[in-house]
Formats: sequence, C-alpha cells, structure tokens
Amino acid sequence: MNILLLGSGGREHALAWKLAQSPGLGQFYAMPGNPGIAEHAELIEGIPLSAHDTLVAWCRDHDIDFVVVGPEAPLVAGLVDRLEAAGIPAFGPTAAAARLEGSKLFTKELCRANGIPTAAFARFTDAAAAAAYVRQQGAPIVVKADGLMAGKGVVVALTVEDAVEAVEQVFAAGGSEILIEAFMEGEEASLFALVDGETVVLFGSAQDHKRAFDGDLGPNTGGMGAYSPAPVLTPELERRALDEILIPTARAMVAAGTPYRGVLYAGLMLTADGPKLVEYNCRFGDPECQVLMPRFAGDLLEVLHATATGRLAQVTPLWSEDAALTVVYASRGYPGPHQIGSPIGGIEAAAQDGVLVFQAGTRRKAGVIVSNGGRVLNVTATGPTLSAARDRAYEAIARIAWPDGFYRTDIGWRALGGQA
Repeated sequence: MNILLLGSGGREHALAWKLAQSPGLGQFYAMPGNPGIAEHAELIEGIPLSAHDTLVAWCRDHDIDFVVVGPEAPLVAGLVDRLEAAGIPAFGPTAAAARLEGSKLFTKELCRANGIPTAAFARFTDAAAAAAYVRQQGAPIVVKADGLMAGKGVVVALTVEDAVEAVEQVFAAGGSEILIEAFMEGEEASLFALVDGETVVLFGSAQDHKRAFDGDLGPNTGGMGAYSPAPVLTPELERRALDEILIPTARAMVAAGTPYRGVLYAGLMLTADGPKLVEYNCRFGDPECQVLMPRFAGDLLEVLHATATGRLAQVTPLWSEDAALTVVYASRGYPGPHQIGSPIGGIEAAAQDGVLVFQAGTRRKAGVIVSNGGRVLNVTATGPTLSAARDRAYEAIARIAWPDGFYRTDIGWRALGGQA
C-alpha cells in the first residue's frame, strides 16, 4: 500500500516511525515532513497542505492508496472530503465531523443536546454582554475562543478582572463568538479512541504538561511533555468516559448525518461526579502521540486503514505493558519570541537504550540538524514503570548539546507523587 503522511511535527515523526514498521507498507511519502521523518519516508516539499486540488492531483500521479492526515487544520478545511471524492481513502474526519474540534460551540451544543457531561456554558457575540455575564458568575471561570487555536485558545481566569480582559482580547483579535464555561474542579487527562461511525475502540490514555516551566508555571504552550498511560484514568473511569461521552458523541454524529471516522481525542476533567468533557480534538495529540506510538504494539497502518474504511470492528489494538514519557526540548523563549537556526548535537547519542528522539521544529542546513523554532525535539523513553521511563528520558536529554534550548525537569510529577 502506497502511503502519504501529511504534517511536519513531532506527532508526524512518531506516526512515521510506527507506520514504517508495517509489513503492508509500499512506497512511503511525507508532505512536507522534517529531517526525522526523512529517515522513514521520502519527503515531498513545495505543496501547501491547503492546496487541496494540487495535493489530490499529486496523489493520483503517485498511485497513493491511503493518506494519513496528521494536523487538524487540513481536516477542518475539508481535505478528507476532497480526497474521498477523488476515491482516495484517508484517515481523519470530514469537515463536518471535524467541527468537534473546529468549533468549541458546536461541541458544547452537541453535549447539551445529548446529555453528555461537560461544564455549564454560555455563548456570546458581544463583548459587553460576555463581560457582564462574567461579573455575574464570578471567578474562577473559563473563557474560550471559538475555532482552531492550536491548543492555546483557553483562559482559566482566577479573577473576574482576568476573565474580562480575556473576553476583550478575543473580540479585539477579531473573534466573533466566545464561550464562557463554569470552572471544573479535578485532574485533567486525555483519552483516545478510534471511531468508525458508531464503532468506538479505546486507543490509550495520556497526560500532558501545558505550562512552560517547572511546577506548572509560566505561559500556556502546546505541551512541554507527556506520559502514557495516565494512572489517574482507572479502568472504571475509562469505561464511564466511553459509555457516557465517547459513544454518545459517535451516535449523535451518525444521527446528524455526519459520521465521525478517525481518532477522537477527548480532553477530560475527572471531577467528583465522574469524567466530564473539556474539549475534543480530531487528531492525535502533540506530544501525546509521541507516548502512544511507542506503547502501541500492533500494525498501525492496518488499524488506521480499517478505521478509515469502516472495518474497525475487525481489528483489536495491541498495547505494551510498558509506560512511556516524553520531554519536549523547546527553543529558549518559547512560546514567546525565540531564535531559530542554532545547531543541535547529540541526537544519535540520545536515541539509544529504549529512547526515541522525535523531531518537530528542525531542519537540515549544510548537513547539520538546526532548530526551526518552537517545540523542537521530543525525547521519548519507555520502561517497565513510569519512573524508569522518566529516568531514561532525562538521562538521554542530557546527552543532547543545544545551548539555545530549554525543557522542564518535572515531567510526570502528577503521576509520580511529586516534582522531579
């Protein structure tokens, strides 16, 4: 089977690494990819993922049998619809189904209509009305911009003043509608499922660290590290989330005539009343994918293709008993202004003894790997326990020579009973 993988981040490197192990793999391409992905697939550059017609024509010219879409923006923009209209199966939801991530308001209304547990909410198109509602409700309170925000469009405001400022910033930045939610007490965790219409199969759990610095301090980021499985998601809580959140969502999408096919990533709050939905993503998380793939023991291509073609009930995902933990090595200054182009050494030295280094924000310059900004490397280790995986990851990251980077030293602290 000739495969095209779309994307260029650490998530896509993890997918490429796992897809490359499939016995059913024929020609393997990635667009645009990165230097790490180039170790597994032939890179295709020069075609923007937004150029749907050009991309489809390229797939036809190269006899592509299956497309795996990594990032969310092409899914929300309808790339899967365009590929399927051309007779090319693709892993990922249609534009109508991808609204579960593309519109927080769509998802909240779906939850309200189908009794899916989530935080109480109100929606506003006027900044003054939203601010008045915030003052009436008090703090803490959550302010969310509608639409794709790369995991950063949420403000958990601890004061009314902060919430009002967040409201004003959303509308000042051109937002047309805003969501204000009740604050939920509890611990957050991520639960993944493969969905093919009404068939829903759990596909691992994880927890990530959004804040830039140790102790969950500093600005919100796309994720500074993650681990899998999430011990806080007990089998009982997973079953409740499946029965009360994921399956009702899948059935509601089928009933609406927009069946969901792909991976459905549920961000959950584990409250005293049980799991509640925080939000959905319509793709594998980043950096969560980087800890799921090393633990997945099956044939990824077979499972993803079965999901895309309505055969999910015929496959059973297999998992290692090992834990996995990834530490994100980011450009100093991220998520604010930061420099790019500095050389990175020691990647090969780090990638040994149960350690993988997934590249994200890298490029090759004169034969040398250099930083390309943001979250640059994902140093991922596995081990018989989460503690062993953490120790391996930090031993490995110490072998990387990159003075312009930084990383958190406490990834996994929630599950391991204290900071590293």
